[in-house]
Amino acid sequence: MKLRHFLSLADLSPSELKALLQRAIVLKQLQRQGEKYMPCTGKTMAMIFEKSSTRTRVSFETGMAQLGGHALFLSPRDTQLGRGESIEDTARVISRMVDMVMIRTFSHDNLRHFAAASQVPVINGLSDDHHPCQLLADLMTAMEHWGGLEGHKIAYVGDGANNMAHSWMEAARIFNFSLRIGSPVPYSPSAEMLATGGEYVTVLHDPFAAVEDADLIVTDVWTSMGQEQEAEQRRAILQDFQVNHTLMAVAAPGALFMHCLPAHRGEEVSADVIDGPLSVVWEEAENRLHAQKALMEFLFGIGPVAALQGAF
Repeated sequence: MKLRHFLSLADLSPSELKALLQRAIVLKQLQRQGEKYMPCTGKTMAMIFEKSSTRTRVSFETGMAQLGGHALFLSPRDTQLGRGESIEDTARVISRMVDMVMIRTFSHDNLRHFAAASQVPVINGLSDDHHPCQLLADLMTAMEHWGGLEGHKIAYVGDGANNMAHSWMEAARIFNFSLRIGSPVPYSPSAEMLATGGEYVTVLHDPFAAVEDADLIVTDVWTSMGQEQEAEQRRAILQDFQVNHTLMAVAAPGALFMHCLPAHRGEEVSADVIDGPLSVVWEEAENRLHAQKALMEFLFGIGPVAALQGAF
């Protein structure tokens, strides 16, 4: 089977992504029923973390164990990357010893270089440009509630230039839904980012206009890892873009709320929204596990979705 990587949503075809999300729902049901499904017995995944994590590490490590395999945690202190070994050399060595690599890092270009030198599938656990694994969980959650995404209106409120906004823009084009980005001018998405969503994405600088009649409201922290020195400035510029009860009131009746976590209550979201009845944040977080199990199965060439590769 052809070597496949998952560095952004665009690495899979729309049909593959839709089938993968349906498969994730099935794997979730199997897990809930207590059925053991361990097709990855004897396989090892290296997890390289240059950025700290809760959900990424727990979901991948647990998911690999549930599939019968083993996940190996590596921080910069645990590899020669922290001592100046080239990305390509590290990829050549590690990929000869393991069956898959997941990387959570800063530079998306470094991720591409690693994948280009790797002999095994590479998964983007997060980079500064993309967070595709989180989008799998988000899209899976929406699919569970709606059955599909086509024709829905989704609003992303906050920093429109970060990795979550970028991945949502990619998703809008792939899944044929309307996405409105509500962000202040200094944090508007770049032209390059906007191009990935094309006609499906609209940028607005009024959060209420962005959220009006939306079926789903999404936000993220105002200050991402590596931007801590900008925190005070970001809070001042983004303060009017908090997702709170007043903002949610202009969305469509029964609109859902998502946040990739960690959340800062009182900044990008109010406590009454994230802890309220319209929040699906905890389902969304759990679905990281199930969506990533479906992804790993697919990239290993195992299961019904992998069997369809080339048929789309």
